[in-house]
Amino acid sequence: MKKLPYGISDYESLVENDYYYVDKTMYIEKLENLAERYIMFLRPRKFGKTLFTSTLENYYDKQKEEKFQKLYGETYIGKNPTKLRNSYHILKFNFSGIDTTNEETTIRGFKKKVIASINLFVEKYNLDFYINTNDEAENILDNLIKAFEIQKAEEKIYVLIDEYDHFANELLGFNTNQFKNLVSKNRKVRKWYEILKEGTESVVDRIFITGVAPIILDSLTSGFNISSDKTQDREFNEMMGFTESELRQIMKEQKITEEKQEEVLPVMRENYDGYRFSLKGKEKIYNSNMCLYFLNYYVKYNEIPEQIIDVNIASDYSKLGKMLDLCKGEERERVIEKTVSGEGIVSEIRQKFNPAMEFTETDLVSMLYYLGYLTIEGDEVGYPKLSIPNNVMKEIYSDYFLKILREEINIDINDNYTEIAREIALEGKIDKIIEMLEKYLNNLSNRDYIKMDEKYIKLIFYCIAMNLKIFRLKSEMEIQRKYPDILLIPRERDKGYKGVMIEFKYLKKGEENKLEEKQKEAKEQIKEYGEFNEIKELKNIYKYTVVAVNDEIYVEKINS
Repeated sequence: MKKLPYGISDYESLVENDYYYVDKTMYIEKLENLAERYIMFLRPRKFGKTLFTSTLENYYDKQKEEKFQKLYGETYIGKNPTKLRNSYHILKFNFSGIDTTNEETTIRGFKKKVIASINLFVEKYNLDFYINTNDEAENILDNLIKAFEIQKAEEKIYVLIDEYDHFANELLGFNTNQFKNLVSKNRKVRKWYEILKEGTESVVDRIFITGVAPIILDSLTSGFNISSDKTQDREFNEMMGFTESELRQIMKEQKITEEKQEEVLPVMRENYDGYRFSLKGKEKIYNSNMCLYFLNYYVKYNEIPEQIIDVNIASDYSKLGKMLDLCKGEERERVIEKTVSGEGIVSEIRQKFNPAMEFTETDLVSMLYYLGYLTIEGDEVGYPKLSIPNNVMKEIYSDYFLKILREEINIDINDNYTEIAREIALEGKIDKIIEMLEKYLNNLSNRDYIKMDEKYIKLIFYCIAMNLKIFRLKSEMEIQRKYPDILLIPRERDKGYKGVMIEFKYLKKGEENKLEEKQKEAKEQIKEYGEFNEIKELKNIYKYTVVAVNDEIYVEKINS
């Protein structure tokens, strides 16, 4: 049984140390067969970008020719090698881990990365080249290209750039002003790419660039306008991340029985699946890092991990708020409400934009797509319809929605989700969660009540309920069909925990005389839903109607 490659991003090390490899080498052939030779490919964090660039590096490196069979013999590309295998000098850059404390440290860190990569290149291929560390990064690259052209006149370079935008993402997430200065005023990074472009006229034959978002492409356009963006190309939708068939194959390799697979797959599907990067993409994709984290724990302990999100990348997800804050006011609120409610957003996806300039709603939606906070659900009138991909992301959105709501109403609410969960699970009561909902409603201003409706009440409740980890939350908003407004189902039903079904109604101020009518309407709907086979199969489900009249809430338990 091969080891799981959790945290392994070096292809040679992966093969030589007997780790399992999900074969993505057929995409080497697809990339090589493209008419374009300078490729940009973007994916969210932890989707296997670094491992894929390492796979390319080892495949095309002239010095790895003798190891070709060992490294690729069992893969698709090993059985179907292309004419360009082992034919390049590989110049690889990785721009992650740069100190972004300020603009100066960022530029200095960028230069250090350039020097380190060129040093390795010079030593590896035995070039006669002196690196003047006092020179600028773009000049060092320019001098290297000229020296290579003289010394290796008949040879070519394949440039690999991993995490090209990592330092820019860091600045954008934590220091927007410094980001603006970097991309609008400081032209050193742009100049470096201009030199790289010039290199394609001589010795640079191919370029493959990965990153997360096209946030600095706009500032680089005039200096580097040769790359072809394949991020949304249907042919490459499944190039990174795992398909479900690939995930099943991993589990089979790990001796996880089909019976056990059917137990764990729904959990993984709910939390890690749901990504589609092309409007015409055939399959939804799982986040590969999260899957390997999950399976690594499951194989070791034979149980599902309590922490569904890998703590090593949880901090990346926390940047959602910073990204949403780039777009202020009603546009931001509209995006949040549509996504959290499950309504989705129909929007074009920009291939490049510059947050240093005015950041529009379309820019925001596009950014959320690139970062993995939204994904392509389908299309509407020819445009992508984007929605939240999975439960992990829904929790993050819900936390952020409640955070900005607390900031708007300027109150500190004690989010004791443990007590709420215990009350529901052990007693089937909803007193504490309704009490929290009332605190939000009681502190909303009159202005907020203008937009208040049943959907908004449910949205607040839904976001609170998303934090109750021992329950699976189903919602009419989420799946957009005839279904109870809120259904909380215990994840561990064998422990005898109770669940709740809630139907919401809302009345504006002055409509109090319609309370009984609304309660009756809600009861009838609860009764109708109770006849669904899916609901009948559930045990210990307590049913409630909840009618909000302005900021007062009337709860009625329905006996069944």
